[in-house]
Amino acid sequence: MVLQVNPIQKEPIVTWEALPADFILPDDPVENIQQPAIAAALTDALGNTGRIQPQMLIGSNFGLVATVNKKIVVKAPDWFYVPQVQSVGTNVVRRSYTPNLEGAAVAVVMEFLSDTEGGELSVRSSPPYGKLYYYEKILQVPTYVTYDPYEPSLEIRCLLNGQYTLQQADSNGRYWIPELELFLGIWQGERLCQTMNWLRWWDREGNLLLWSSEQAEQERQRAQQERQRAQQESQRADILAAKLRELGVDPDA
Repeated sequence: MVLQVNPIQKEPIVTWEALPADFILPDDPVENIQQPAIAAALTDALGNTGRIQPQMLIGSNFGLVATVNKKIVVKAPDWFYVPQVQSVGTNVVRRSYTPNLEGAAVAVVMEFLSDTEGGELSVRSSPPYGKLYYYEKILQVPTYVTYDPYEPSLEIRCLLNGQYTLQQADSNGRYWIPELELFLGIWQGERLCQTMNWLRWWDREGNLLLWSSEQAEQERQRAQQERQRAQQESQRADILAAKLRELGVDPDA
């Protein structure tokens, strides 16, 4: 009988080093047209309600970099949020982001599920690292969101004692995202001529954060209502003036 001993999994050695200027970043195309639309809508709502500050970094399909066991590893999530980053200057284009070197750790990461080998939930702990493993063990992102717009299905994992724990939705089917102090949930409707299941934000009081297009439409309707109200007031004034003239009273006197 031969005793088999399973090798002990070594903890990865993670360092935060500047990405070489000649490093070729992955340029994989998005897997469907919905992914960039969902990401853009999330950012649009934050910007429209004044929740994006200059020191923040919010992006999609943008490389998050770590050096693992002396090898550069890059993952480009569908959406992410960093609360505080160092400025790169007005004439410099940020190519990627290395946490703890260029600013704070990544606070929230989102992946929109695809049909490729469960990559978004992969815990592969050797190169090429699975996304869930990378965000949990390497970047140690506090909140990891996975979303399937076709089901639709939304899962939120929060880092607890070094491991992701699935969170429970509230009575409205929404999840509290502490890093942004907002609720996240699914909303079915239309944006930019696309009708589908969107991810959307709600504040503590349950108010939906509007997209800029919705805000513009509300303001247009409000302006139209004001014009109609002004017209009605003008018509009432004209009617009253006419009645006064019938009684021999000059309304302009």
